[in-house]
Amino acid sequence: MRALWIALTMLIAPAASAQPAGSFDAFVAQFRAEALAGGVSAAAYDRAMSGLTPDPRVPNLVETQPEFTTPMWDYLDARVTAGRIERGRTALSRNSDLFSAVGQTYGVDPYVLGAIWGMETDYGAVLSNDGLIRPIVRSLATVAWQQRSRFVEDKADLVAALRLTEANGGVSPVGSWAGAIGHLQVNPSNVIAHGTDGDGDNRVDLHNSLPDALATSATYLRRLGYQPGLDWGFEVDVPVGFDYLLADREQMRPISFFAERGITRVAGRPFGSLDIPVFLYVPAGKDGPKFLMTGNYLVFKGYNFSDSYAMAVAHLTDRLKGGGAFVTPWPRSTSFPNLAQRKAIQEKLGQLGFYAGAVDGRIGPVTQAAYARFQAQMGQVADGFVTRQAYESLMAAGQ
Repeated sequence: MRALWIALTMLIAPAASAQPAGSFDAFVAQFRAEALAGGVSAAAYDRAMSGLTPDPRVPNLVETQPEFTTPMWDYLDARVTAGRIERGRTALSRNSDLFSAVGQTYGVDPYVLGAIWGMETDYGAVLSNDGLIRPIVRSLATVAWQQRSRFVEDKADLVAALRLTEANGGVSPVGSWAGAIGHLQVNPSNVIAHGTDGDGDNRVDLHNSLPDALATSATYLRRLGYQPGLDWGFEVDVPVGFDYLLADREQMRPISFFAERGITRVAGRPFGSLDIPVFLYVPAGKDGPKFLMTGNYLVFKGYNFSDSYAMAVAHLTDRLKGGGAFVTPWPRSTSFPNLAQRKAIQEKLGQLGFYAGAVDGRIGPVTQAAYARFQAQMGQVADGFVTRQAYESLMAAGQ
């Protein structure tokens, strides 16, 4: 699953030329055998792809990170807005019986589904925008031809889109420029794998049927491992002197493990059960909000791999329920390294023996964990928060 243009346009750098291997016509001709092997009939392929041209509205896809990486707080500010919260409460109230029924049938918190709906299509508002929603076969053919880093997944989605088109009498489904379909933006491969008839008409139509869209996303979330009745996580306070090397998402520990080390919920709130498996997540370092995350947060990342997206879904879920902002403020004055500096950080961490990953400037959990180990060796608070100061500290190391 992928977020619609609302999320993508803020994560992708300004347009830059991708590197297709050849002409679009050559790609269409070469892809035919792969599509037929994937279950598309020859007649359906030729009908859908013959004479097709690239969609000029599909952005050229850049393969490098932008020079500026959007901080999580900016991402949240742009998505979990007062307007979106209010529109969401109104939309859920208007469809309260449907959301309640879906929640009871599939075991997924209706507010989680509401948050994803709001994140993806602003509660369905963009689905009538012809400038954003278009036949996805052409879009996905254009995306696959460009051969971005998701080339394998894009090809699989193109095959799935062609199969959906064939099943729909030759009419392409409509969706985003990246091929995601319907109210909660499900990519074609997952429509085929998890598509669920939610309104009982013996067909799955995620664009025109909100019940189908909710049922499909609920089914997919459950298959990703969503646990009914389990919160996504808890904002917490961490005591001075805490060993941040324990902030490791690879190892889930019971809440009691962290409680014994002085971690408490913010504002004096109780945890409830201390047996819930969690990991400590520190997205903005020791001075920003901190969280104990359950497995359901990782399920949100299965829906869309971005931590910022998963956090936005989690936070919007709470705000739709009437919850407030995070208690601990974000460190908004933080300066971040540019792309060249991020690559230098990874290269230096590798030279120092802390990092063995790619030098690509993409700062994710692996790079953050490596930097945390460097911080620990230097006697610093090992929160793994990669900032401009981190770059300067690393460049000075070993000189």
